Amino acid sequence: ATTLAVFVPLLFWPGVVGEFMKFLPITVLICLTASLAMALIFLPVLGGVSGGKRSRQAGDGGRLLAGYRSTLAALLQRPGLALAGALVVIVVIYAAYGKFNHGVEFFPSVEPDSAQVQIRARGDLSVWERDAIVREVEARLQNMPEVRALYARSMISTGNQMAPDVIGTIQFQFTDWYERRSATEILADFRARTEDIPGIQLDFRKQEGGPAGGKPIELKVSSLDSSQLNAYVDEIESAMRRLGGFVDIEDDRSLPGIEWRLKVDREAAARFGTDVLSIGSAVRLVTNGLILATYRPEEVRDEVDIAVRVPNNWRELDHLERQTINTPRGQVPLSQFVTLEPGQKIGNIVRVDGQRTITVRSDIESGRRVDELLRSLQAEMPEPPQGVTIRFAGENEDQQQASNFLATAFLVAVGLMLLILVTQFNSLYQTFLILSAIVLSTAGVLLGLLLNGQSFGIVMVGMGIIALAGIVVNNNIILIDTFNQLRKEGMEAVEAALETGCLRLRPVLLTAITTILGLMPMVMSVNVNLLEPSLGLGAPSTQWWTQLSSAIAGGLAFATLLTLLLTPALLVLGERAGDRFRRIGRRFRRD
Repeated sequence: ATTLAVFVPLLFWPGVVGEFMKFLPITVLICLTASLAMALIFLPVLGGVSGGKRSRQAGDGGRLLAGYRSTLAALLQRPGLALAGALVVIVVIYAAYGKFNHGVEFFPSVEPDSAQVQIRARGDLSVWERDAIVREVEARLQNMPEVRALYARSMISTGNQMAPDVIGTIQFQFTDWYERRSATEILADFRARTEDIPGIQLDFRKQEGGPAGGKPIELKVSSLDSSQLNAYVDEIESAMRRLGGFVDIEDDRSLPGIEWRLKVDREAAARFGTDVLSIGSAVRLVTNGLILATYRPEEVRDEVDIAVRVPNNWRELDHLERQTINTPRGQVPLSQFVTLEPGQKIGNIVRVDGQRTITVRSDIESGRRVDELLRSLQAEMPEPPQGVTIRFAGENEDQQQASNFLATAFLVAVGLMLLILVTQFNSLYQTFLILSAIVLSTAGVLLGLLLNGQSFGIVMVGMGIIALAGIVVNNNIILIDTFNQLRKEGMEAVEAALETGCLRLRPVLLTAITTILGLMPMVMSVNVNLLEPSLGLGAPSTQWWTQLSSAIAGGLAFATLLTLLLTPALLVLGERAGDRFRRIGRRFRRD
């Protein structure tokens, strides 16, 4: 029941991350429920059907049991010293992790199967000029043995996830991971091949893994006064380039440029007997074309526009002045009531909560961490002007939301276990003793991450700690239940604790060792292909679970030692404290 309780809060994980991760707790809950039914119903029935009884045979248990018995007996004589020693070891582990840790990340970095390059260029480029630039980049990146397929596309307009100056993209499909270099090395080679192409900027992006999307660094700068936003955004981007570690910096400001605006003199047009609608039709003849009708061929579903336009060599601004329009007074040049005026080109204007907002995005260099770069940027970022606010979005925002939910889910899970354990043991001390294994086992989690060279993944390690909470309490429950039974039979506290540890040594070790051995392929990133069959080391599919398995294996190994050595000592310590309080209570009642 305690193991089931810890996974129930994970079913209510909100947002994109919750949609991505919800299948794990669902699968675990189904498997645990089936396992519980197997243990309570099917195994007893099978045992009764098979018949026969196995007689218990006494044995000395070998050297392991003898060594454990002598060690535990020494600790039970000084339970306070055992507790102090355990706390010292935990503090040392925390200190070592604080100094030698591998940082924090939102989700595990997985070797991708594909990548993309976004080609950025500025200027009023036609579709043919854009396509020529994309073709030049494509020619530099072709005929690489590590690229299985290449797909190039030039574009006039971009979507919300791209910078406004993107003119084309090239998609790459890599060969199998064991036949090539890492994607980081391949993209570095791509950069070297294309760095001498003038007038363009290339953004190389690896395939995103997990729920995160877009560039990991994202800043939203907002203000009611848009006049001071541009200068402050320039200062932020300058600070990012000065610090280093930020690559492919971009923002969603409108591109600088000139647009031509047609100003219609309505009074003059009325004197000639025409209107704005007719003038607009004449202008479209020179620009996009005047749509006359639509036609749908038999073999397609979408309709095709039938438009009329002037010849290609007439589609110029000068021709607008020569273009004529039919009026009741005859053919009249548009220049009689239409004037061309240049103006600043304006793209999209983004507002968030009524405030003008500019979003700055950036990727990070290989080997750098998001949390490290954000701390450096916050220290070096210029002071915002009055009325300007900054919000760190992107991966940092997702990380904060996931952290808050996992912390809440952990507290809810501990609360559910607290209710279950109090009703079963009817003792707050023994309940908190069982739950203390959860807190103390976090030192083993950090030790497992440190030994395996893994960073602290908010999502995976957070789920590992919650899952570990439901696992580590089981051995303590068995140990304390046996201790209570022996105490009811009349044994002293020290003797009962010693016999409890010796009786439960084998099942506790077998449970922990089999669980850890089952996790070792994921800890060591071993990929087993049953279809070929073959073994692989470091496959992309194994990189998803390395942090989770390292956290559970390390925490379980450390918690097992605490269960076998510290829990019996704390049981004796609790009994002695209880006896002391009862003597003090009797003394007060006599007085």
